[in-house]
Amino acid sequence: MIYLDNSATTYPKPSQVIRAVQNAVKNYGFNPGRGGYRQSIQTAQKVYEARETIASFFHVSSPEFVIFTPGCTQSLNMVFKGVLKHDDHVVISSLEHNAVYRPIYQLSKMGEITFDIADVVIGDDEATISNFRNAINRRTKMIICTHASNVIGYRLPTERLCALAHSYDILFCLDAAQSAGVFSIDMMNDGYDFVCCPGHKYLYGPMGIGLLLIGNDNTVEPLVAGGTGSVSSQPDMPDFYPDRLESGTQNIAGILGLRAGVEFVKQQGIQEIYRKESRLIDYLYRSLKSSDMLHFIGREDERSNVYAPVLAFTADSMDSETLSQRLSEQYHIAVRGGLHCAPLAHTALHTIDRGVVRLSPSVFTSTNEINILQSILKRL
Repeated sequence: MIYLDNSATTYPKPSQVIRAVQNAVKNYGFNPGRGGYRQSIQTAQKVYEARETIASFFHVSSPEFVIFTPGCTQSLNMVFKGVLKHDDHVVISSLEHNAVYRPIYQLSKMGEITFDIADVVIGDDEATISNFRNAINRRTKMIICTHASNVIGYRLPTERLCALAHSYDILFCLDAAQSAGVFSIDMMNDGYDFVCCPGHKYLYGPMGIGLLLIGNDNTVEPLVAGGTGSVSSQPDMPDFYPDRLESGTQNIAGILGLRAGVEFVKQQGIQEIYRKESRLIDYLYRSLKSSDMLHFIGREDERSNVYAPVLAFTADSMDSETLSQRLSEQYHIAVRGGLHCAPLAHTALHTIDRGVVRLSPSVFTSTNEINILQSILKRL
């Protein structure tokens, strides 16, 4: 199989990630912070070391502000439902994934908040920032923004949008689902209040683990309450992180696997990973963009470093889901076709009626695999 659906989840995983998960199940299958016996203490130490590794990687001010979650979607929900109050207003972008759009829409439908959608203008950061500024009102509590679109890979000017938010005393939450491990994220330098990440995508960890990174000592009310192994005599959740947001038994295998994935990315180098994957996408794009039958979506911005390594297109000869299915069944090539859980983006890109085919390599993708895909697409 030629696997080009890494925006959904990276595959294969690095060997050290597989070993870390196996080692966790074999040697660290104990509840950290729940017992005074040696194995529990050792497991707790491994979890803390994972926090330290991740805090260093993202430049989080302290390991305690690294919160382990079941995934990016839950991290985002923890922020929205743990920070926003009745009658708050939020601004989101026109390229958001349903992991942002649906919980915000849900809160709006319940009468808890209001929200506006700021249009992203591809190739014009000034216009994009102006659209966000115009959407702010006196009740705006938070700007929520994807770092890079999961459909077309377009990178938003999030550092400037964060600065805009703070100039109005507004919080900023970054959805790093498509960027963590591809673009550098510096919590302290960039000033993000919240960063939400999946572990299983470009951090090369296993499924079922994610991150909520908290900056600027912000307060988040718990989405889930329960046992933490700390202040157990009190009915309230602890008032300190990470315990406040990590009730229940932790996913030790996921945490230790994610640490190994982050260490793999550090070893490879984010910039080198980005260069390799972007070269593959640029090569494929250049070789096919002159085709009359293929139409590449969202590639208007010709500046460097503004796209995550993702390529989206439509074909005249068949709809995106049919083409994806043919590539799988006839040629064993795995790509993603359809709406990619992002109806806002497809509406903005005028592809809501037919979706797109999305290609996304990883650090393990070879030039030969891209050549094979190129040849097949030309034949089709």
